Amino acid sequence: MGGKVKSKTLIDRKKLHAMIPLAERTIFNMEQRGDFPRRIALTSRNVAWDLAEIEEWIEARKVAGVVASRPGRYDNPNSSD
Repeated sequence: MGGKVKSKTLIDRKKLHAMIPLAERTIFNMEQRGDFPRRIALTSRNVAWDLAEIEEWIEARKVAGVVASRPGRYDNPNSSD
């Protein structure tokens, strides 16, 4: 393996969920669709995520300006809200 290896900081599931308050299944589904950074298998039972990729994903979400709709609310132009 020639070349210089970049140092990476990996975070575990607990740290990921502290940063990204989404359900495990939601994160998994987003990974499968390519909408979230892929996990790195460290062992057969342990995974981690690249901190830099997670931070980039958060910044991209901020820049995209994605607005979550409010459950039970509908945009009704005749509404007095």
